[in-house]
Amino acid sequence: MKTRLIAALCAAAAAAASLTGCAPSHDQQVARGQYLVKVMGCGDCHTPGGLSPKPDMTRLLGGSDSDFIIPGLGVFVPPNLTPDKATGLGTWTTDQIVAAITTGATPSGRTLSPAMPWTDFANLTKADATDIALYLQSLPAVSHAVPGPGPSRACVDKAEECIVGREAPPH
Repeated sequence: MKTRLIAALCAAAAAAASLTGCAPSHDQQVARGQYLVKVMGCGDCHTPGGLSPKPDMTRLLGGSDSDFIIPGLGVFVPPNLTPDKATGLGTWTTDQIVAAITTGATPSGRTLSPAMPWTDFANLTKADATDIALYLQSLPAVSHAVPGPGPSRACVDKAEECIVGREAPPH
């Protein structure tokens, strides 16, 4: 009888620990999102100067200053991922950011360009994609508008894809 009671108490304690110990805190999710954003190289494309030796870290993830040209498809500029309401993701919900990262669908219904590797990111777990979204929402807002998708133009030397820097306006 005493053995059964001890076993039952141990099982109850284990169940309680699994319920309370598994859910990460918001701060832990944001920290994990920051880690994933760094590992995935998001800043390379989405930070001004990110593809140069001197990225502008004061505008981390604030939108690129380079055009990604895919002849026959268009010109794409990696957008501002900060929570700025006018020029970034400030009006997007966490679920909308997760959907864009994992399905390529924006809230307006536009599909992200092939330059954005969302087809790879479709393999993220829901928890990882959510952590990334929470991290992006935690960033300081950066006011930096980038042009939307534009008409295609040729690349240098008939390349299939190219990245061309734009003259950055003063900020």
